[in-house]
Amino acid sequence: MGLGDFFRSQLSQVIEWKDQQTDVLIHKFQSENDEIKNASKLIIAPGQGVILIYEGKVTDHLTDEGIFNLESDNHPFITTFLKLRTNFESEHKLKIYFYRTSQVVNQGWGTSQAVKYVDPIYKIPIELGANGTFSFKITDPLHLFTNVVGSRNEFLVSEARELLQGRFPQSLSSVLASGAVSYQHIDEQLPSLSRNIYEQLLPEVKNLGFTLTDFKLNGTIFDHSTTERIGKIADITAESMAAAEGGLSYTDMEKLKALRDAARNEGGLVGAGLQLGVGTELGKTFHAAKEEQLNTDAPDIVTKLQQLKLLLDEKIITQEEYDIKKKAWLDKF
Repeated sequence: MGLGDFFRSQLSQVIEWKDQQTDVLIHKFQSENDEIKNASKLIIAPGQGVILIYEGKVTDHLTDEGIFNLESDNHPFITTFLKLRTNFESEHKLKIYFYRTSQVVNQGWGTSQAVKYVDPIYKIPIELGANGTFSFKITDPLHLFTNVVGSRNEFLVSEARELLQGRFPQSLSSVLASGAVSYQHIDEQLPSLSRNIYEQLLPEVKNLGFTLTDFKLNGTIFDHSTTERIGKIADITAESMAAAEGGLSYTDMEKLKALRDAARNEGGLVGAGLQLGVGTELGKTFHAAKEEQLNTDAPDIVTKLQQLKLLLDEKIITQEEYDIKKKAWLDKF
Protein backbone atom coordinates (compact mmCIF):
# COMPACT_ATOMS: atom_id res chain seq x y z
CA MET A 1 0.00 0.00 0.00
CA GLY A 2 1.43 3.38 -1.01
CA LEU A 3 1.47 6.38 1.26
CA GLY A 4 -1.38 7.97 -0.68
CA ASP A 5 -3.49 4.84 -0.32
CA PHE A 6 -2.72 4.71 3.37
CA PHE A 7 -3.94 8.25 4.01
CA ARG A 8 -7.03 7.71 1.87
CA SER A 9 -7.94 4.66 3.95
CA GLN A 10 -8.00 6.83 7.07
CA LEU A 11 -10.69 9.15 5.76
CA SER A 12 -14.34 8.80 6.74
CA GLN A 13 -16.46 7.12 4.10
CA VAL A 14 -19.78 7.75 2.43
CA ILE A 15 -21.45 4.35 2.33
CA GLU A 16 -24.33 3.62 -0.04
CA TRP A 17 -25.66 0.94 -2.37
CA LYS A 18 -25.07 2.55 -5.70
CA ASP A 19 -26.55 1.18 -8.91
CA GLN A 20 -28.78 -1.26 -7.05
CA GLN A 21 -29.25 -4.30 -9.29
CA THR A 22 -32.77 -5.64 -9.74
CA ASP A 23 -31.59 -9.24 -9.47
CA VAL A 24 -29.95 -8.78 -6.02
CA LEU A 25 -31.81 -9.03 -2.70
CA ILE A 26 -28.94 -8.69 -0.22
CA HIS A 27 -25.64 -6.92 -0.94
CA LYS A 28 -22.59 -6.51 1.32
CA PHE A 29 -20.84 -3.15 1.12
CA GLN A 30 -17.23 -3.78 0.12
CA SER A 31 -14.70 -2.04 2.37
CA GLU A 32 -10.97 -2.52 2.97
CA ASN A 33 -10.77 -5.14 5.75
CA ASP A 34 -14.26 -4.04 6.88
CA GLU A 35 -12.64 -1.22 8.87
CA ILE A 36 -15.30 1.46 8.58
CA LYS A 37 -13.91 4.68 10.06
CA ASN A 38 -15.76 6.45 12.84
CA ALA A 39 -18.11 9.25 11.71
CA SER A 40 -18.63 7.74 8.26
CA LYS A 41 -21.95 8.52 6.59
CA LEU A 42 -24.48 5.83 5.67
CA ILE A 43 -27.03 6.66 2.98
CA ILE A 44 -30.17 4.52 2.73
CA ALA A 45 -32.19 5.09 -0.43
CA PRO A 46 -35.91 4.33 -0.95
CA GLY A 47 -36.56 0.60 -1.27
CA GLN A 48 -33.51 -0.30 0.85
CA GLY A 49 -32.78 -1.42 4.37
CA VAL A 50 -29.49 -2.05 6.22
CA ILE A 51 -28.18 -4.62 8.69
CA LEU A 52 -25.05 -3.66 10.68
CA ILE A 53 -22.75 -6.40 11.99
CA TYR A 54 -20.20 -4.92 14.42
CA GLU A 55 -17.51 -7.06 16.01
CA GLY A 56 -19.37 -10.20 14.93
CA LYS A 57 -22.81 -9.23 16.29
CA VAL A 58 -25.91 -7.70 14.80
CA THR A 59 -25.97 -4.24 16.35
CA ASP A 60 -28.54 -2.38 14.28
CA HIS A 61 -31.23 -2.77 11.69
CA LEU A 62 -32.22 0.35 9.75
CA THR A 63 -35.32 0.63 7.60
CA ASP A 64 -35.82 4.39 7.30
CA GLU A 65 -34.35 6.14 4.29
CA GLY A 66 -31.94 9.01 4.87
CA ILE A 67 -28.36 9.77 6.02
CA PHE A 68 -26.99 8.23 9.23
CA ASN A 69 -23.75 8.79 11.19
CA LEU A 70 -21.78 5.65 11.99
CA GLU A 71 -19.84 5.33 15.24
CA SER A 72 -17.06 2.80 15.57
CA ASP A 73 -13.78 2.37 17.45
CA ASN A 74 -11.86 2.83 14.23
CA HIS A 75 -10.62 6.40 14.67
CA PRO A 76 -8.54 7.75 11.79
CA PHE A 77 -4.77 7.24 12.19
CA ILE A 78 -4.88 6.40 15.90
CA THR A 79 -6.46 2.96 15.57
CA THR A 80 -4.26 1.95 12.69
CA PHE A 81 -1.00 3.03 14.33
CA LEU A 82 -1.88 1.20 17.55
CA LYS A 83 -2.42 -2.09 15.65
CA LEU A 84 1.19 -2.64 14.71
CA ARG A 85 1.14 -6.20 16.13
CA THR A 86 -1.80 -7.15 13.90
CA ASN A 87 -0.18 -5.70 10.79
CA PHE A 88 -2.15 -2.49 11.19
CA GLU A 89 -5.45 -4.31 10.93
CA SER A 90 -8.18 -3.41 13.41
CA GLU A 91 -10.31 -6.00 15.16
CA HIS A 92 -13.19 -3.52 15.14
CA LYS A 93 -14.92 -4.90 12.06
CA LEU A 94 -18.11 -3.30 10.82
CA LYS A 95 -19.91 -5.18 8.06
CA ILE A 96 -22.76 -3.43 6.31
CA TYR A 97 -25.43 -5.41 4.44
CA PHE A 98 -27.97 -3.64 2.26
CA TYR A 99 -31.18 -5.47 1.43
CA ARG A 100 -34.12 -4.76 -0.83
CA THR A 101 -37.37 -3.74 0.87
CA SER A 102 -39.41 -3.21 -2.31
CA GLN A 103 -41.43 -6.02 -3.86
CA VAL A 104 -40.04 -8.50 -6.35
CA VAL A 105 -42.94 -8.77 -8.76
CA ASN A 106 -44.23 -11.02 -11.54
CA GLN A 107 -41.94 -13.99 -10.95
CA GLY A 108 -42.80 -17.05 -13.01
CA TRP A 109 -43.04 -20.43 -11.34
CA GLY A 110 -43.62 -23.97 -12.54
CA THR A 111 -43.55 -27.43 -11.00
CA SER A 112 -40.45 -29.45 -11.82
CA GLN A 113 -42.19 -32.69 -10.80
CA ALA A 114 -45.76 -33.88 -11.22
CA VAL A 115 -48.29 -32.96 -8.55
CA LYS A 116 -50.18 -36.10 -7.53
CA TYR A 117 -53.59 -36.56 -5.92
CA VAL A 118 -56.69 -38.77 -6.28
CA ASP A 119 -59.67 -37.33 -8.15
CA PRO A 120 -62.49 -37.02 -5.57
CA ILE A 121 -65.26 -37.89 -8.06
CA TYR A 122 -63.80 -40.52 -10.40
CA LYS A 123 -61.30 -41.97 -7.88
CA ILE A 124 -58.49 -42.10 -10.44
CA PRO A 125 -54.89 -41.00 -9.77
CA ILE A 126 -54.15 -37.58 -11.22
CA GLU A 127 -50.69 -36.31 -12.11
CA LEU A 128 -50.30 -32.80 -13.44
CA GLY A 129 -47.87 -29.95 -13.88
CA ALA A 130 -48.77 -26.39 -12.94
CA ASN A 131 -47.49 -22.90 -13.60
CA GLY A 132 -48.21 -19.32 -12.62
CA THR A 133 -46.71 -16.12 -11.24
CA PHE A 134 -46.00 -14.73 -7.78
CA SER A 135 -44.59 -11.64 -6.09
CA PHE A 136 -42.76 -11.43 -2.77
CA LYS A 137 -40.75 -9.20 -0.44
CA ILE A 138 -38.45 -9.50 2.56
CA THR A 139 -40.36 -8.93 5.80
CA ASP A 140 -37.97 -10.39 8.39
CA PRO A 141 -34.46 -9.52 7.15
CA LEU A 142 -32.73 -10.51 10.39
CA HIS A 143 -34.26 -13.99 10.30
CA LEU A 144 -33.46 -14.36 6.60
CA PHE A 145 -29.90 -13.16 7.11
CA THR A 146 -29.24 -15.33 10.17
CA ASN A 147 -30.94 -18.57 9.10
CA VAL A 148 -30.77 -18.60 5.30
CA VAL A 149 -28.21 -16.23 3.82
CA GLY A 150 -25.44 -16.16 6.42
CA SER A 151 -22.38 -13.99 5.88
CA ARG A 152 -22.40 -14.19 2.09
CA ASN A 153 -21.61 -11.12 0.03
CA GLU A 154 -24.79 -11.41 -2.08
CA PHE A 155 -28.13 -13.19 -2.14
CA LEU A 156 -29.91 -13.16 -5.50
CA VAL A 157 -33.56 -12.98 -6.54
CA SER A 158 -33.13 -16.24 -8.46
CA GLU A 159 -32.01 -18.02 -5.29
CA ALA A 160 -35.01 -16.72 -3.36
CA ARG A 161 -37.36 -17.68 -6.20
CA GLU A 162 -36.03 -21.25 -6.23
CA LEU A 163 -36.25 -21.43 -2.43
CA LEU A 164 -39.86 -20.26 -2.40
CA GLN A 165 -41.29 -22.19 -5.33
CA GLY A 166 -39.94 -25.42 -3.86
CA ARG A 167 -42.82 -25.05 -1.37
CA PHE A 168 -45.53 -24.67 -4.03
CA PRO A 169 -46.20 -28.28 -5.22
CA GLN A 170 -47.02 -29.63 -1.76
CA SER A 171 -49.51 -26.83 -1.09
CA LEU A 172 -51.04 -27.24 -4.55
CA SER A 173 -51.53 -30.98 -4.04
CA SER A 174 -53.02 -30.43 -0.59
CA VAL A 175 -55.49 -27.81 -1.84
CA LEU A 176 -56.64 -29.94 -4.77
CA ALA A 177 -57.18 -32.99 -2.55
CA SER A 178 -58.74 -31.29 0.48
CA GLY A 179 -60.91 -29.07 -1.69
CA ALA A 180 -62.33 -32.10 -3.54
CA VAL A 181 -61.51 -30.52 -6.89
CA SER A 182 -62.08 -32.87 -9.81
CA TYR A 183 -59.91 -32.62 -12.91
CA GLN A 184 -63.00 -31.40 -14.78
CA HIS A 185 -63.28 -28.25 -12.65
CA ILE A 186 -59.67 -27.13 -12.19
CA ASP A 187 -59.68 -24.52 -14.95
CA GLU A 188 -62.90 -22.88 -13.80
CA GLN A 189 -61.64 -22.72 -10.22
CA LEU A 190 -58.20 -21.21 -10.87
CA PRO A 191 -58.96 -17.94 -8.97
CA SER A 192 -60.22 -19.73 -5.84
CA LEU A 193 -57.42 -22.30 -6.01
CA SER A 194 -54.90 -19.45 -6.23
CA ARG A 195 -56.32 -17.86 -3.07
CA ASN A 196 -56.33 -21.12 -1.15
CA ILE A 197 -52.77 -21.99 -2.15
CA TYR A 198 -51.65 -18.46 -1.28
CA GLU A 199 -53.15 -18.71 2.21
CA GLN A 200 -51.54 -22.09 2.80
CA LEU A 201 -48.15 -20.85 1.65
CA LEU A 202 -48.04 -17.75 3.89
CA PRO A 203 -46.80 -19.55 7.05
CA GLU A 204 -44.22 -21.47 4.99
CA VAL A 205 -42.63 -18.40 3.43
CA LYS A 206 -42.85 -16.46 6.70
CA ASN A 207 -40.56 -19.04 8.27
CA LEU A 208 -37.98 -18.04 5.67
CA GLY A 209 -38.27 -14.30 6.29
CA PHE A 210 -40.50 -13.50 3.29
CA THR A 211 -44.13 -12.81 2.55
CA LEU A 212 -46.05 -13.40 -0.65
CA THR A 213 -47.68 -10.22 -1.93
CA ASP A 214 -49.36 -12.03 -4.82
CA PHE A 215 -49.83 -15.59 -6.07
CA LYS A 216 -51.56 -16.87 -9.20
CA LEU A 217 -52.13 -20.35 -10.59
CA ASN A 218 -52.42 -19.72 -14.32
CA GLY A 219 -52.76 -23.21 -15.77
CA THR A 220 -52.26 -26.96 -15.48
CA ILE A 221 -51.31 -29.76 -17.84
CA PHE A 222 -51.95 -33.47 -17.31
CA ASP A 223 -49.31 -36.12 -17.89
CA HIS A 224 -49.78 -38.79 -20.57
CA SER A 225 -51.13 -41.51 -18.24
CA THR A 226 -53.67 -39.16 -16.70
CA THR A 227 -54.76 -37.99 -20.15
CA GLU A 228 -55.42 -41.59 -21.15
CA ARG A 229 -57.46 -42.26 -18.01
CA ILE A 230 -59.50 -39.11 -18.59
CA GLY A 231 -60.09 -40.15 -22.21
CA LYS A 232 -61.49 -43.49 -21.11
CA ILE A 233 -63.85 -41.80 -18.68
CA ALA A 234 -65.03 -39.46 -21.43
CA ASP A 235 -65.67 -42.40 -23.77
CA ILE A 236 -67.67 -44.28 -21.15
CA THR A 237 -69.68 -41.17 -20.31
CA ALA A 238 -70.48 -40.54 -23.96
CA GLU A 239 -71.51 -44.15 -24.52
CA SER A 240 -73.69 -44.15 -21.41
CA MET A 241 -75.48 -41.04 -22.62
CA ALA A 242 -75.98 -42.58 -26.06
CA ALA A 243 -77.35 -45.78 -24.53
CA ALA A 244 -79.72 -43.80 -22.32
CA GLU A 245 -81.08 -42.04 -25.39
CA GLY A 246 -82.09 -45.43 -26.70
CA GLY A 247 -83.54 -46.63 -23.39
CA LEU A 248 -80.63 -48.95 -22.61
CA SER A 249 -78.14 -49.01 -19.77
CA TYR A 250 -74.40 -48.92 -20.29
CA THR A 251 -74.23 -52.54 -19.10
CA ASP A 252 -76.82 -53.59 -21.70
CA MET A 253 -74.76 -51.91 -24.42
CA GLU A 254 -71.57 -53.63 -23.30
CA LYS A 255 -73.27 -57.03 -23.31
CA LEU A 256 -74.56 -56.50 -26.83
CA LYS A 257 -71.14 -55.30 -28.02
CA ALA A 258 -69.48 -58.34 -26.47
CA LEU A 259 -71.91 -60.63 -28.29
CA ARG A 260 -71.32 -58.75 -31.54
CA ASP A 261 -67.52 -59.02 -31.18
CA ALA A 262 -67.73 -62.70 -30.30
CA ALA A 263 -69.81 -63.36 -33.37
CA ARG A 264 -67.27 -61.64 -35.59
CA ASN A 265 -64.36 -63.66 -34.22
CA GLU A 266 -63.59 -67.01 -35.70
CA GLY A 267 -63.70 -68.61 -32.27
CA GLY A 268 -66.87 -66.81 -31.24
CA LEU A 269 -70.48 -67.73 -31.77
CA VAL A 270 -69.90 -69.04 -35.28
CA GLY A 271 -66.85 -71.05 -34.19
CA ALA A 272 -68.91 -72.53 -31.40
CA GLY A 273 -71.19 -74.10 -33.99
CA LEU A 274 -74.03 -71.61 -33.80
CA GLN A 275 -75.20 -71.38 -37.41
CA LEU A 276 -77.48 -68.45 -36.75
CA GLY A 277 -76.89 -64.98 -38.15
CA VAL A 278 -75.21 -62.48 -35.91
CA GLY A 279 -78.17 -60.18 -36.18
CA THR A 280 -80.47 -62.95 -35.03
CA GLU A 281 -78.41 -63.67 -31.91
CA LEU A 282 -78.07 -60.01 -31.10
CA GLY A 283 -81.73 -59.54 -31.67
CA LYS A 284 -82.51 -62.31 -29.17
CA THR A 285 -80.27 -60.68 -26.60
CA PHE A 286 -81.90 -57.34 -27.19
CA HIS A 287 -85.40 -58.85 -26.90
CA ALA A 288 -84.48 -60.74 -23.72
CA ALA A 289 -83.14 -57.56 -22.10
CA LYS A 290 -86.05 -55.40 -23.18
CA GLU A 291 -88.90 -57.88 -23.59
CA GLU A 292 -91.29 -56.02 -21.33
CA GLN A 293 -90.68 -52.69 -23.08
CA LEU A 294 -90.91 -54.04 -26.62
CA ASN A 295 -94.09 -56.07 -26.05
CA THR A 296 -96.04 -53.55 -24.05
CA ASP A 297 -99.71 -53.05 -25.02
CA ALA A 298 -99.08 -49.38 -25.68
CA PRO A 299 -95.58 -49.29 -27.08
CA ASP A 300 -93.68 -46.05 -27.36
CA ILE A 301 -92.84 -46.32 -31.06
CA VAL A 302 -90.44 -43.38 -31.00
CA THR A 303 -88.39 -44.93 -28.16
CA LYS A 304 -88.21 -48.27 -29.94
CA LEU A 305 -87.02 -46.62 -33.14
CA GLN A 306 -84.37 -44.78 -31.14
CA GLN A 307 -83.23 -48.07 -29.69
CA LEU A 308 -83.01 -49.62 -33.11
CA LYS A 309 -81.03 -46.65 -34.44
CA LEU A 310 -78.63 -46.94 -31.52
CA LEU A 311 -78.06 -50.62 -32.28
CA LEU A 312 -77.40 -49.75 -35.90
CA ASP A 313 -74.99 -46.91 -35.03
CA GLU A 314 -73.05 -49.24 -32.75
CA LYS A 315 -72.95 -51.82 -35.58
CA ILE A 316 -74.72 -54.31 -33.33
CA ILE A 317 -77.28 -54.98 -36.06
CA THR A 318 -76.96 -54.66 -39.81
CA GLN A 319 -78.71 -52.13 -42.02
CA GLU A 320 -80.94 -54.88 -43.37
CA GLU A 321 -81.97 -55.98 -39.89
CA TYR A 322 -82.59 -52.38 -38.93
CA ASP A 323 -84.83 -51.79 -41.95
CA ILE A 324 -86.87 -54.92 -41.27
CA LYS A 325 -87.43 -54.13 -37.59
CA LYS A 326 -88.10 -50.44 -38.33
CA LYS A 327 -90.83 -51.41 -40.80
CA ALA A 328 -92.36 -53.78 -38.27
CA TRP A 329 -92.68 -51.03 -35.68
CA LEU A 330 -93.99 -48.51 -38.16
CA ASP A 331 -96.64 -50.97 -39.24
CA LYS A 332 -98.05 -50.85 -35.69
CA PHE A 333 -99.18 -47.22 -36.14
